[in-house]
Amino acid sequence: MNVLVATDGSKYGRWGLNWVAKLPFVESVKVMALHVLDIDAHRASFLAPREIRRIEARSARILKEATQQLAALKLKGTVRKEQGAIAPVILKRAPKRDGLLVVGSQGLDALDRFMLGSVSTKLIHHATCPVLVVKNEAVPLRRITLATDGSDASAQALEYVLTKFQPDRSTGKGGRVPIDVSVIHVMASSPLAPITINLAMPWNKHPGLKEAGHKLIEQSVQKLIQAGFTAEPVYQLGNRAEKIMKVASKHHADLIVMGAKGLGAIDRFLLGSVSTRVVQHSSCSVLVVR
Repeated sequence: MNVLVATDGSKYGRWGLNWVAKLPFVESVKVMALHVLDIDAHRASFLAPREIRRIEARSARILKEATQQLAALKLKGTVRKEQGAIAPVILKRAPKRDGLLVVGSQGLDALDRFMLGSVSTKLIHHATCPVLVVKNEAVPLRRITLATDGSDASAQALEYVLTKFQPDRSTGKGGRVPIDVSVIHVMASSPLAPITINLAMPWNKHPGLKEAGHKLIEQSVQKLIQAGFTAEPVYQLGNRAEKIMKVASKHHADLIVMGAKGLGAIDRFLLGSVSTRVVQHSSCSVLVVR
């Protein structure tokens, strides 16, 4: 599997490579560590020529450090430098649908974030492959929070976990233990008055929705258990993004996995994409699957 890791010398870029080395991929990966230098943006900020040379020297150090890190992690791959606007260049080099793009949640260039918005947000909106947004240092994957709502995107998120990740992890003592997956389904309320669902109203006041939600989540749980994971259902009512992040925090999830879109057209229109809000505000790393 081809994996592109965006790196800029920040801790988030280093963490990205560490995540690739730690994730329990079923197949071997081929990594490209990509460093994008946006010289035009720096020139537009009226930096002195001496400062531009300092930035270029730092870029050379970043390439050297990424090469050394690849070797230390025993990852097969290459390090590449390109010039241009950061997000467009990364998207141009991103793998096809079966690959993975890894990017830090911040740190990819303060000037670019100020002028164009978050690079990671642009990538989850426009990449054609799954995007892992790194928030913290990599750890052996133990717990996953998987968001599902019956959409094609959430079905693809489940499929990614089932086909791309090994269902268990090494204990470091010769044994293996299953990775635990909390499958969360949130029945959201709409802020539009004519179709508002009362958040204080219990699940049994919506028997049809409750039944559909239970069926959806139980099917996902059974597929995960059959594949060798441990899994449990989590039912919630309320704001989708907030509930996903709350469950992930409560269950000490190492990773949130969710679809890129499909978690509710009304919610996306009024409040912005659920996946975008989770990526921006979650305390743990997030894998957004297409």
